[in-house]
Order: sequence, then structure tokens, then C-alpha cells
Amino acid sequence: MSRPELQAPPEIYYDDTVAKKYTQNSRNQEIQAQMTYRALELLALPAGRPSYILDIGCGSGLSGEILEEEGHVWTGVDISPSMLEVALEREVEGDLFLQDIGQGLGFRPGTFDGAIRFVHTLDSYRYERLMLPVFSISVLQWLFNAETSHPTSSPPHRLSRFFTTLYAALKNPSRAVLQFYPSSDSQITMCSTIARRAGFGGGVIVDYPNSKKARKVFLCLFVGTGSYSGSTIAEEVPRGLEGDGEEGDMDIDEEGEVKFEKRRERERKRPSEKKKALKIRDKEWILKKKELYRKRGKEDVPKDSKYTGRKRRVAF
Repeated sequence: MSRPELQAPPEIYYDDTVAKKYTQNSRNQEIQAQMTYRALELLALPAGRPSYILDIGCGSGLSGEILEEEGHVWTGVDISPSMLEVALEREVEGDLFLQDIGQGLGFRPGTFDGAIRFVHTLDSYRYERLMLPVFSISVLQWLFNAETSHPTSSPPHRLSRFFTTLYAALKNPSRAVLQFYPSSDSQITMCSTIARRAGFGGGVIVDYPNSKKARKVFLCLFVGTGSYSGSTIAEEVPRGLEGDGEEGDMDIDEEGEVKFEKRRERERKRPSEKKKALKIRDKEWILKKKELYRKRGKEDVPKDSKYTGRKRRVAF
């Protein structure tokens, strides 16, 4: 079977049927979880405090769920209306934007930085200084295909628009990690060259380079120099993982468990505290969820009243 990006544009390929099948596929969930954890590792976020992360090509929010479990807040952009609709049905916590990254990111220049520092609590959403790490999973390869013969649809032009606007939207210093599936070495060279022309530092990271099945390519991009999560942003590009990508080559955590294990299986065996808390739907939780729906423009959200969240009496 040919690669998805060779069959149709993403907004057409990921229709309602494909979007739901992709989200429900356990293998897709496992791969998405593995690469999300790896991207977070390469972002080198400040330890012990939440960060505000931009997910480029967020799809139905599979990566966003990982970010939530790790205690982060996220915003996602995607070109597929069907994927974003599935994300809304799944009630993901992140804010969602419909956007074609090949036309550039629609953020004000100089808006985002590298991580987030909270003045008070996470729920207050009061930021001392807005900073945004960026990561993307399996999206860049869609920009290598020209849908029309117009010069603005050529892969170099679309990549240039994406990297130029991404660089402009980030403050100094910051970091972006972008995973993609290149079909040739020339595509890797094209991506890294255009990113450097846009102003980025950093380079290419290849995990499991000798494995055809487990090989993963990441762009780890830096903006400027200075302190970022306790280190210098101009440091050397992290090394890729070695081996064949088999179970014996995976990273092992302090408890002796596989770090990149299947997320759904982990939730079943050891539910997170956040998942447990969500089962108790009190008034505060209901009001927060209703306010989120209103911000997203969802219609028919019930009005708040003294009966909101009130428990019903047991009836026989």
C-alpha cells in the first residue's frame, strides 16, 4: 500500500471514517505514545513544573492525552476537520485550531518562547511570561507533495512558509521537535536546509538508524541562545537511540519498567491520579467543562444555575 500522503491531501484523506479508525487503532495509539514521549524527552522541558506546548498536526488528540498525563497544557493545530471533530467528541482538554501549516502558522510574531512559568496555580492560567515549546508527530512529510502546479504549492515554498512563520512566532530562546517519515535522504536535507535558512539552529536526530521498522527521524530545532530549562540552547544536538528498536533496546525507567510502553495498557493497570479525579464530576468540574465548550463555540450549552452539579436524591 502506498504512503497516505501520496493518495490524497490530508484534509481529504482523513475523512470521518478514516479519522475514527485511525484514532481507535491500538497500534496507532502505541506508536503515537512512543513518539510523543520521545519528543518530550528531546524538548528537555523544565523539570517539576507544567509547560504550555503547541502540537502541530494534533489530529484527534492522541498526543495531547499524553501531554495532559504529564501535567502539561497544550494547543493543537490540524488541517483535517474530521480529525478535529473526533478530538472534540473525545473531549480533549487542548484548544484546537483548523490550519494548513503549508500556508504558514497564524500566530503573531514573537508571541511564543520555550516553556511556561506560572505565577500561581495551573488553573489560574496567569502566566508570568508566555513561552511555548513546539512538537509535531508525522506531519512534515505531507508538505513534500504539491497538490497543484502553482509555484506557491511547491514543497520548498510550503516548507519555507512553515519554518519562517514558526521561527517568527517563537521567542529567544526556544526549542521545537518535529518527527516525520521522509521517503528519501534528499527530503531530510531539504527540511534541515530550509529550517536553517529560516534562522533555526539544531539538526537531524535518527533513532535506530539500522532498523527498517523502528527507524524514526526527528528535527530538533533551536531558536537563539540563552538559558533553557537549566542548560544552554546552543548545546549540541542530542544523540539518537541506538540498536534495532526491539524491546531489549528500549529505555528502562527507575522502576525497571519499559518507558515507551503501550499507553492504553498502562492506564488499565495503573490509572493516573488525574483519571481517577475525573470520575468524580463535582460542580467545579462541570462548570469548567461548560466554560470550555462555550469558548469553543459549542451550541446548546446549558446555563449555570443553583442546580448545576447538585446530586439527585435516591429514588425507589
